[in-house]
Amino acid sequence: MEQFAYNERYLTRNNRPWFPVMGEIHYSRVPENRWRERLLTMKAAGIGIVSSYVIWIHHEEIEGEYDFSGNKNLRKFIEICRDCGMFFFLRIGPWSHGEVRNGGLPDWLYEKGFTPRTNNEDYFSLVRTFYQKVYDQVSGLLIRDGGPIIGVQIENEYGHCGGLRAEAGEYHMRRLTAMAREIGWEVPYFTATGWGGAVTAGLLPVMGGYCEAPWDPRVTTIEPSGNYIFTHERNDHVIGSDYGINRTLTFDPDRFPYLTAELGGGLQVTHKRRPVATGADIGAMSLVKLGSGANLLGYYMFCGGTNPKGKLAPLHESTVWGDANDLPELSYDFRAPIRESGLIGDSYREIKRYAMFLQDFGEILCPMDAYIPEKNPLLPENTTDLRISVRRKGESGFVFVNNYQRGLKMSDHPDTRLEVVTENAVIRYPPVDVRDGDYFFFPFHMRLGKAELISATATPLCQINDDTYVFYSDDEPRYEWTDDGPKPKILTLTGIQAKNAFKVSRNKEYLIVTEGVVTVIDGAINIMSGGTLEFWIYPDFPEIPEGLAREGKEGELIKYRREIATAPEPVLFEEIHRDENTARYRVRHVFRETADEYGLFVEYSGNSAKLFLGESFEADDFYTGAGWTIGMSRFGFPSESEIEIKALREDDQVFLEKRPVFENKRVCRIESVGAYEMYRTVIRL
Repeated sequence: MEQFAYNERYLTRNNRPWFPVMGEIHYSRVPENRWRERLLTMKAAGIGIVSSYVIWIHHEEIEGEYDFSGNKNLRKFIEICRDCGMFFFLRIGPWSHGEVRNGGLPDWLYEKGFTPRTNNEDYFSLVRTFYQKVYDQVSGLLIRDGGPIIGVQIENEYGHCGGLRAEAGEYHMRRLTAMAREIGWEVPYFTATGWGGAVTAGLLPVMGGYCEAPWDPRVTTIEPSGNYIFTHERNDHVIGSDYGINRTLTFDPDRFPYLTAELGGGLQVTHKRRPVATGADIGAMSLVKLGSGANLLGYYMFCGGTNPKGKLAPLHESTVWGDANDLPELSYDFRAPIRESGLIGDSYREIKRYAMFLQDFGEILCPMDAYIPEKNPLLPENTTDLRISVRRKGESGFVFVNNYQRGLKMSDHPDTRLEVVTENAVIRYPPVDVRDGDYFFFPFHMRLGKAELISATATPLCQINDDTYVFYSDDEPRYEWTDDGPKPKILTLTGIQAKNAFKVSRNKEYLIVTEGVVTVIDGAINIMSGGTLEFWIYPDFPEIPEGLAREGKEGELIKYRREIATAPEPVLFEEIHRDENTARYRVRHVFRETADEYGLFVEYSGNSAKLFLGESFEADDFYTGAGWTIGMSRFGFPSESEIEIKALREDDQVFLEKRPVFENKRVCRIESVGAYEMYRTVIRL
């Protein structure tokens, strides 16, 4: 059996430093028949640990009536994780938040005559029953039994977003932990969220960070995020500010490794506040966490989803029933790396670059301390000075540079000469131009096979077949080596190529560069793409796979192409109703049954939108200006739908980064509707 543990600096696996990447997906928000595809798409991005809330109200909306069927079949979901070769981290609550009704607590719990999340014996008794029911579902799937479950999170944001503080809060968390252990939860990692002054009761604290704060009640531009500043401070002072005042940490950070479980993979918009997270927002923030000493990158959410429909009431967060914010009734897209539709966003490719590096080199990064220069900017408003950090152990390490701040223009730094001082040497890099929006890291004294790379003005991505190391740079890179040892082969990609790169292993390791998504299913390479598939590979296939055309060589990469289908049929839409507050459209679409995934791109201007199939309400969206993508394959092959747009008024109290063009101080219209179709190419070697 594998061994998992931790020390004050990093996680360990089989007594070796371990730097995994973790991604959150809520099984109860994703169609059951899409679980395997979503999980393999996560794995292809380098996600090694899957995390999920067990949302109480999803399983026991009516007291005593438990539902672990269909999309709520927790056991089946974890078994698929195991079959995909991924570990699992269970967040058992009882309170989740998760933008769910009552934070995930069932309505009936509030009718019991006590306050939930307090030290009330009747409350503890009901939580014990819930914990037991969850345990019964996953019995035999803990790591001790050969299963994938390596960790359990107790509660969420306890003492920060509700709950008790000080000793009463510590007692509450200890009581829940003891309860879980008594029931049979024996796992290597018991964690608690540590930000905002949450109580952790000696559990392994995990941290978070978001690029913006859609839960903030203000409808104006807010302060720039501190998550783009290199710092030894682990606390994000913004998370959960809608529930309470952020306080200092309640644990000693010197006793625990710096682990994150809730880096925003995107942002879930609220009715009042609708910022749009970009791939660069997430990529730069992730780099800063690496440079600040984090030894686990955990993303919330990594995969968006759809709220299940309640048996008694809607299950989304809403001020109508006392929650802090108003969210879409169904959509929990989160603008995550994997969107609600199943398509991938820009942040997927950003995170994948780091995850590929960490899979091959995370073991050497883990024990490296973070050294942040005293002259570094302390405030995110500083757009003039360059932000730098160094992680190193002894003479080797990495220098991190961030010149990105969400929402602000940064000064350019031409001809920058980076310098790293160790105990025995000074590493001076050749001059590089650091432009507004740049973020990257360079190695120094990095062992590559039998050779030592003194420095490189390129970023390491991965290793291929023990003899090739892949780096990336958008400028002409320079590699400086020591004189000893044979130099390995270096393959240098552009930044875009690195974002589009996937590493797969069949008879040997291959690097595949494509705008599609590459997974391995049942031993075969699968590439999901539009009607035309193009990809570049290194090294070449032993022979040309069936159905593919080899189109020559571009540097070290071999190009292949496949023509699969013509463009999707045009989508027709017509207005069928309009009043002062609403416009309704009939939409006609034809999807080919040969497509593996398909859906609609809707450009509209208004406050919100809903999709109906017949009389059934099936999808919704809050306007952001970024368009609405609707995955339609979960509905079969409907030929017709209706979309309802609610009007947005110029004086509505809504924060938008991209405002529409108003007519007579209001707007309510569809601009365009298009279709997409995705096709799977299977390559067997």
